[in-house]
Parts: sequence; structure tokens; C-alpha cells
Amino acid sequence: MMRPGTLSLSALPPLSLYVHLPWCLQKCPYCDFNSHEFRAGRELDLDTGRAYLAALRADLEASLPLIWGRPIVSVFIGGGTPSLFPPEQIAELISDLRARLPLEPGCEITMEANPGTFERERFAGFAQAGVTRLSIGVQSFDDAQLKRLGRVHNSDQARAAIQEAAQAFSTFNIDLMYALPDQTLEALASDIEQALSFQPPHLSVYHLTIEPNTRFANDPPEHLPDPDLASEMLDLITERTGAQGMSRYEVSAYARDGHRCAHNLNYWQFGDYLGIGAGAHTKLSFAHRVLRQVRWRDPATFMAKAAEGQAVSNENEVARSELPFEFMLNALRLREGVPLQSFLERTGLPPSSIAQAMEKGRAKGLLEADPAVIRATPLGFDFLSDLQALFLAA
Repeated sequence: MMRPGTLSLSALPPLSLYVHLPWCLQKCPYCDFNSHEFRAGRELDLDTGRAYLAALRADLEASLPLIWGRPIVSVFIGGGTPSLFPPEQIAELISDLRARLPLEPGCEITMEANPGTFERERFAGFAQAGVTRLSIGVQSFDDAQLKRLGRVHNSDQARAAIQEAAQAFSTFNIDLMYALPDQTLEALASDIEQALSFQPPHLSVYHLTIEPNTRFANDPPEHLPDPDLASEMLDLITERTGAQGMSRYEVSAYARDGHRCAHNLNYWQFGDYLGIGAGAHTKLSFAHRVLRQVRWRDPATFMAKAAEGQAVSNENEVARSELPFEFMLNALRLREGVPLQSFLERTGLPPSSIAQAMEKGRAKGLLEADPAVIRATPLGFDFLSDLQALFLAA
């Protein structure tokens, strides 16, 4: 990785760690993440959990030479449904990470959780295990919508889960979805009001999209809101959250002061991340190149390969021509944008590599005119995909 190359990075970006725990009670019909139902919806057993933690240790230890000595600024335990693992095993996982990695003081450790019966009563235990931030997959407070979305919890369980998280954690996130089948502005307003009634420090709100290789792709739900109504819904979300003191700092993220997600910010600022676990992705920078890796997706295959020191299924060096688009795919999601200097440092490329695309973006009214900052205009934020596409390699 240290051999000469076409890039020249003056410094390495911050490094985060992503840990993937792949099992769910039930696969949601909209989900295209690497998640797997555990034995027809049964709770995860302790032996499987132990075996998977051993595979994670092996995966991490094999990866250490690539990141030796670099401090970890944030940890994100995602899935799947990580809260299917009991607090004792999450404590073991975090202990394993601390024993092998230099976590920065105050390192944010986020874990995804669902409001289902198995997970909710464990929240205080997760805090004691070392998790500092919980992200709760509520999606909706409407029982009919929850059923359509294939969620295993109901609205009462969602409210109880948020109350428990608020007691156990000083910061937490609620995940909601909008543009659901037959959803009206009034129905969305009810969801937003119920979420905001808990005074959440952070709110993530995602447009329901039909992704390939999902059940919804094969059997799409009827009566989805049209683009105009979906746009009105997003305006409503931004208005209601703003009235409650939350700012939209990223396309799908709203936060109170001091509660932005450090882990996701590192992604959006084109920081580095090591991903361990089934199907996890990695992006690591070196002096003259940027490396991407992917782990084996199937949990059983991942565990077997990790034990052999072969958890990585494929890796590639990011082509010089692809770096501008990869950078902008992340950075332009931020409402405040990023300094131009950040592009130079994180990609090792000169300003001339994006000069033409930047000029086009400004001419179309999609990019701010400030030459020192890469930031979308309000119009560019609304047509973000069009703006990002300007930076695709010719």
C-alpha cells in the first residue's frame, strides 16, 4: 500500500470503525442491506453470537496492519438488528475493540436497535456495555403502515422503546420513513409530532424507495405518493423539526446542537472507515492511493473465511478518475458543504480535476459561487443527484 502511485495525500483523514451484525427477526420488504432472518424469526442464540464475535475478532486482527497506530474517532454497530445480541455480548464486542484499537477519548459508539420485544428491555444494558448512542428503527407510529413495512413491532412498542432510550442514553436517534403507501401530509404530520414529542436529540427521516433485490421490487406497494407530494412532505419535516430547534445538517438528518452523528459526518466528509463483519465495506487512504474492500456477505461463509484470515471477498484501488464523484456523492449531502481544501486533502487530486464540473454546477445554479467552499445551493440540494452526476468520470 505504500508503493508509489498517482495520488499524493498530504495527510490521512480521520478513521471510523463499522461493525456489521447481520441477523434480523424478519427481513423487511424494502430492505436492501445485508441482513438475514435468523431461523424463521427466532431470537439469536448465545452460541451463534459467540461464534460470530470470534469471527469479528479474527477479521479485525487480520486488518490491523492496514490501520496500525491510527486512532478511531467513532464506532457504529449496524445490521441487521444488532440489538438481537444480548448486552453481555455487546460488552464483550466493545471490550474486544478497545483491546485492539486506540479509541479516542469520548469516542462515539452508536448501535442500531429495534423496538421489538426481544430488544427493547435491553437498552439500559447496552448503555452499561459501553454504547454511547442508540439509533432506534421506529419508521412509523401508524400500526397499519408498520404492518405494510413488515416491521415486527407496533406503535406502543415504539413509544416505549423511545422512552427507555431517553432514560438510558444522553443522545439517541429516531429513524422514520415518509412517502409511504397512501400516506397523506396529515398522517406524516402525526408521525413527526409523535417523534418530536420525545424531544429526540437526532432524527433521521428517509424517503421510502423501491430498491432492487427486495420484496418490494418484485411486488411494489400501491398508492405511493407522487414526487410533488413527497417534496411537500420533506418541506413539512424540515419545517416541523426546525420549529423544535433541530437543524437539517444533511439530506436525511436533523439534529439539535451538539448531537450530530460523528460517525456519519466522517462518511460524508470522505473520512476513512474500516468495516468488519459479514458484507461490511471498507475505505482506507494511504499516501498514494485509496483502497476499498468488501467482506463475504453470507454470515456462515464470513465466519468460516474469517477463521482462515480471509474475511475480505474482494478489494480494489479506487481509480483516480472515480475519486471526484465518490467525494461529491458524500460531501454534497452536507447542508454546509465542505472546504475545497478538504477535497484536495482527502483525494490527493488538484483543483483542476473538478474545475469543469464546478463551473457547470455554478452555471446551473446548483453550486454556491464561493471558490473556497463546495456547497450546494438550495436548488442543488433539491436536485442533488443531478448535481452529483456532474462529477462522474467522462
